[in-house]
Amino acid sequence: MLLNIKNLHVEIDGKEIIKGLNLGVNKGEIHAIMGPNGTGKSTLAAAITGREGYEITAGEIWFKGININDMEPDERANLGVFLSFQYPVEIPGVSMNNFMRTAINAKREYNNQPPIAAGEFLKLMEEKKNLVEIHAKLTNRSVNEGFSGGEKKRNEIFQMAMLEPSLAILDETDSGLDIDALKVVAKGVNQLRSSENAFVVITHYQRLLDYIVPDFVHVMYDGRIVKTGGKNLALELEAKGYEWIKEQNFV
Repeated sequence: MLLNIKNLHVEIDGKEIIKGLNLGVNKGEIHAIMGPNGTGKSTLAAAITGREGYEITAGEIWFKGININDMEPDERANLGVFLSFQYPVEIPGVSMNNFMRTAINAKREYNNQPPIAAGEFLKLMEEKKNLVEIHAKLTNRSVNEGFSGGEKKRNEIFQMAMLEPSLAILDETDSGLDIDALKVVAKGVNQLRSSENAFVVITHYQRLLDYIVPDFVHVMYDGRIVKTGGKNLALELEAKGYEWIKEQNFV
């Protein structure tokens, strides 16, 4: 199993947000995590990637057979975990080219590989730019500086394509996207999908799952996964909302 989360409990500032969550993800799978706002979806993503301020008080996160509870975020990234943010940040003064080359070389160093050669890097950049349909003018600018919401999300899929993670977590990547940008992002994800990687797609709405079709849909409520099904569960949630989930589990 690529990702195995066992009885996870997570606190923020002393308040418990994740309350005994279990999740298993195998290579080649796409898992969608849905649920109302404030139920812990983004907290789960933060806990997996090691974001500061999110304290694991119980349970374990295993990735590639390694317990990553106490790993730093950069170690987890080098091991193959990638997070696409809901609100990508701007990094003024740092060009996309330098940013990506530094990130790739950090991962290569972690894996005891030599730095990527200039020609190889440029070839890789061109290949991945074409994949996610990102313009050269964006990759020549500072990271996300002056980008629209759609450009920022597209840029993150480009970064994912460059880094080729084993596990990509998309945290509400569809937030703020028009339908054309959504289709481009989904196309990038679908083309990057393979038998050697996996995706966890966190979303509030079903529309993203029209384009990135999940193998499993999990419903989070009150810090736990309370229901799991196939792609049709997302359609049911779209039609009925989340109130019936609450009634099934808490009434």
